[in-house]
Amino acid sequence: MTLPKVNAGVFGRIKRRVAKQAHRTLSIYILFCAIVILILSQLSSHGQTPQAPADLTKRNNHNYQATLTAGAFPRKIWQSWKVDPLDFEERDLLCARSWVTKNPGFRYEVLTDGNDMQYVETHFGSGGINRPDIVHVYQSLTARIIKADLLRYLVMYIEGGVYVDIDVEALKPIDRFIPDTGRFQEDNMDMIIGVEIDQPQFANHSILGPKSRSFCQWTFVCKPRLPVMLRLVENIIKWLYDVSERQKVPISQVTFNFDDVISGTGPSAFTQAILAEMSQREGREVSWDDFHNMAESKLVGGTLVLTVEAFAAGQGHSDSGTHVSRNALVKHHYHASGWPMMHPRYSHPIYGPVEACNWDPDCVKLWDFSKASFEALPLEEQARLIAEQQQATAENPVSPAQPLPENPQPLQLNPDVPLADLEVPIVLPEIPVVNPEVPGTHPEQHQEDPKVAHLEPRYLQDNGMAPQVSISSLPGLANLIISPTVTPLPILQPSLPSAIPVKVQQTSTPSLTVQTPMPIQSGFATVYSGQKRNIE
Repeated sequence: MTLPKVNAGVFGRIKRRVAKQAHRTLSIYILFCAIVILILSQLSSHGQTPQAPADLTKRNNHNYQATLTAGAFPRKIWQSWKVDPLDFEERDLLCARSWVTKNPGFRYEVLTDGNDMQYVETHFGSGGINRPDIVHVYQSLTARIIKADLLRYLVMYIEGGVYVDIDVEALKPIDRFIPDTGRFQEDNMDMIIGVEIDQPQFANHSILGPKSRSFCQWTFVCKPRLPVMLRLVENIIKWLYDVSERQKVPISQVTFNFDDVISGTGPSAFTQAILAEMSQREGREVSWDDFHNMAESKLVGGTLVLTVEAFAAGQGHSDSGTHVSRNALVKHHYHASGWPMMHPRYSHPIYGPVEACNWDPDCVKLWDFSKASFEALPLEEQARLIAEQQQATAENPVSPAQPLPENPQPLQLNPDVPLADLEVPIVLPEIPVVNPEVPGTHPEQHQEDPKVAHLEPRYLQDNGMAPQVSISSLPGLANLIISPTVTPLPILQPSLPSAIPVKVQQTSTPSLTVQTPMPIQSGFATVYSGQKRNIE
């Protein structure tokens, strides 16, 4: 049987047609699978946060770790605030104007609540250095002070220049920030910072210790793309994830107290990152000992560290001097430092916050001693004292007195105005400091007649009345209790001689009591404190 002949061309056409259809089907199948995988990945990641910062850092490390250290600092001044400069309050406008007028060759820019997110997305999103973790965290944050701290570091990493808080006034031009151009060359430095708190003797204090040594971050200068700034940002991102995990809530719902802010994003976080960078660049451990009691500025690891007077004058501690010092470059007015109201610090129910001592050693010792004595009392007695304090405060609220100007001008009298019509400012007396070691108050030294003791004046009372003081003690003052307490005024105003005669007599009550005729308000520094700054 002879098979019919088939044209070989037919088989070729069929083969090619089958191959084309198979290729088309395979392409459609692959595309379909890709779409399904994409949809499933989106569904699985819904509600989840981006990758942890460490993973992204390792993958993208080569893209943004270059440091642009050559040349001068960028001539830019950065601030951030709630509103645009056109809507600034007068006090903010005066501070902002001081920077513009003293530095005409600098660009001035303010990031606001209305444009900050766009800035972060532009520079840290896919079109920038591609850090979605940073964008996500910044977008999620609801704590304004955390966001403000993070934003300054983000801006200074990207662009560099000079950052100043909205309530900081320029006293000298920025060109004066380098004190000696013969010793310090701008090409050899990456940052300019200043000491804020230099109180290492409190390093082991349970409350004051973590914030007893810090650089100032309300004013600093840096060049763009510094690794230390990015590491600081990454430290903050990691810290926020840790807090979120510890509190078992999203980052948008985490809560912070005062010390959390200071250590997580504020001066303590800033200081630790810079010390670590200095140590790496110097090849040795750089500690606070390198900056304690600095008499002059020094360059360490590419960072010029200025003395405390430069950015933090007039604090009343850390040998910070005054704002009229030739080394004072800025003046911090603290009027934008209201964030502690949202993130309260520890405040003893009777003695208030230890920060009210403003780093006065004797005041801190007295606060610690009084707190320990209070905690040694039975719980019922503690509750009774707290209830009495709260009741007294509710019945007699005290309005804080307004501080006098730092450099008050002499009163100018108008000869055309009758003296009876003049409004003369009242100079108030001060609250004296009770010395527990006053002679005659120990039981073995009991005296029938009252004995006059000399007490140091420290703080004013806003009603102008000196306290009536009666002192008694148990042997060795083992159970010293100070009650009630009086909130100190914001600024020291000496108005009396160096000693006030106050009658001190032995009573039968086993406690030391300061009795004041003025309304009582919760808060420590009843009888002791140095010049007080606006605590932030």
